[in-house]
Amino acid sequence: MAIRDYDRLFIGGDWVAPEGTDTISVISPSTEEVVARVPDGTEADIDKAVAAARTAFDRGPWPRMTPAERGEILAKVAAQITAEMGDMAAIITEEMGSPITFATLGQVLAPTMIFNYYAELAQTFAFDEVRAGMLNPQVLVTKEPVGVVGAIAPWNVPLFIAAAKLAPSLLAGCTVVYKPAPETPFDAFRLAEIFTEAGLPKGVLSVIPAGREVSEHLVKHPGVDKISFTGSGVGGKRIGGLCGERLKRCTLELGGKSAAIILDDADLATTIPTLIPNAIMNNGQACIAQTRILAPRARYDEVVDALVAGVAALQVGDPMDPATEVGPVVAERQRSRIEGYLDSGREEGATVAIGGGRPASMSKGWYVEPTVFTNVDNKMKIAQEEIFGPVLVVIPYDGDDQAVEIANDSNYGLCGSVWTGDNDRGLGLARQVRTGTYMLNSPVPIDFTTPFGGFKESGVGREFGPEGLDSFLEKKSIALPAGFDPGV
Repeated sequence: MAIRDYDRLFIGGDWVAPEGTDTISVISPSTEEVVARVPDGTEADIDKAVAAARTAFDRGPWPRMTPAERGEILAKVAAQITAEMGDMAAIITEEMGSPITFATLGQVLAPTMIFNYYAELAQTFAFDEVRAGMLNPQVLVTKEPVGVVGAIAPWNVPLFIAAAKLAPSLLAGCTVVYKPAPETPFDAFRLAEIFTEAGLPKGVLSVIPAGREVSEHLVKHPGVDKISFTGSGVGGKRIGGLCGERLKRCTLELGGKSAAIILDDADLATTIPTLIPNAIMNNGQACIAQTRILAPRARYDEVVDALVAGVAALQVGDPMDPATEVGPVVAERQRSRIEGYLDSGREEGATVAIGGGRPASMSKGWYVEPTVFTNVDNKMKIAQEEIFGPVLVVIPYDGDDQAVEIANDSNYGLCGSVWTGDNDRGLGLARQVRTGTYMLNSPVPIDFTTPFGGFKESGVGREFGPEGLDSFLEKKSIALPAGFDPGV
């Protein structure tokens, strides 16, 4: 499916002329050419979308359908995305530069798994439970949809984030105003079409691509009951503050600076090839990327040599080429930001072991060489701040306790990993590192059946698993008379 222009916004189940006249130009990060345009949403468009969502929630059929009926819609959406997997992957690669192989698996296949998971969870999740009370003979504890949800997504894994927010919120019975990033509107528009084809009732979903000011209007809107945000720490703090002022529910999935601890008994021949894809996935533009590599001092040079060799073997090039492992970053501003970190690392005394600039072979496109810094102190800017690019730092440590100390010496706590020949020893370290997700000799950082989220400045709340659904539900206790059977 080729990317095409849209001249309307998806509001309440219909394609509606925008209130404004501005457009968003979608620029290919590999060719630097405008590939399409969409309307730039305004506050007035948000008002329309919230009004439609409010009506659909307060008076429409969606919250009153059974969870199984809502799950059937999610299953249909998953099936259609699966049927269009190649086209959807190509759209995302064209939008933001993700290598097509990763786009197919991580950007499209994974979202189908999320939709299918929640479709199946509809059959078993306990929305109602009768408990024996202490003061009442029995109490019905019921879980009801939180209401109208404002969902705000970044550009790095757009369809994945859409699935993470829409699947549980819609299964809960909520209605949603979804604001994709301006860089990646097309997968969201196609997803809206797929939901319509699957039979989603009018008003339940709107899609409004727009910038930050419009996002803030959505957050502050009195008709919105909950905000679900994925993005930067700066944005998360602002949104969290606005929600706090209004006592509005919010889930914040923010950044990371994850540490991969390589213990002194690790087999580097298997560790490094498994670690590198988790370190430079999606051109380094992943919140869970293992970008701090902690190496035992006695094996530091050995780890660096293996890591540099692995990074040197990565194929950098056209993201549409299935052989490409590292494509361009999303935008010129993002490349400039990354280059600022490369300069900072050199200025603070770190050494570039490989990379450190732009690939000489790529004359067009916003490419950054996969880079490894050595002689890094964890206090350096490149070790503390989320670069969001293909840049790794290798930090030496002495002993397991110091490895844990360094891993925890971060404002973030989203993900991490430990690599060892002794699983018991590794699990002991995993329990000490303050992150919401962790890998012990494992190549897979996220499992959709279990909660995902962060400690500290990596966020508030959890996505995926039953916990992800629970975050879109309000709990209500109803005291019941003795002997009454509520039919639960």
